[in-house]
Amino acid sequence: MKKLFAALAASAFFLTGCGTEANTNLGAQDFQAKTQEAGVVTLDVRTPGEFVSGHLVNALNIDVEGSQFDTEIGKLDKEATYAVYCRSGRRSQVAIDRMKDAGFINLVNLNAGVQEWADAGLPLVTN
Repeated sequence: MKKLFAALAASAFFLTGCGTEANTNLGAQDFQAKTQEAGVVTLDVRTPGEFVSGHLVNALNIDVEGSQFDTEIGKLDKEATYAVYCRSGRRSQVAIDRMKDAGFINLVNLNAGVQEWADAGLPLVTN
């Protein structure tokens, strides 16, 4: 009985421990609201070329597939909240996983990427 209790307690610890990290997948409307909260950093993890073709207002561009990604995120505040996006959601999830490994805890993902954002008729900055 003690072994069963210990196993259940350990399972509960691991399950609730995972819940303390804010890693949420949001739809376009909720993601937009999150980006407008004070102190939230919007992070575009696409290539610089994709970024120039259209990005969210005030987004910071760090290419998750670029050789400097780990160095660049190392310069960021790990305590801040980051709203991370890419084209379809795949690379942003890769970026979030790498950021969690680096000690970041407040991360939200644009579920289906900038494609979902554009489909929702939300604004993109082009330059």
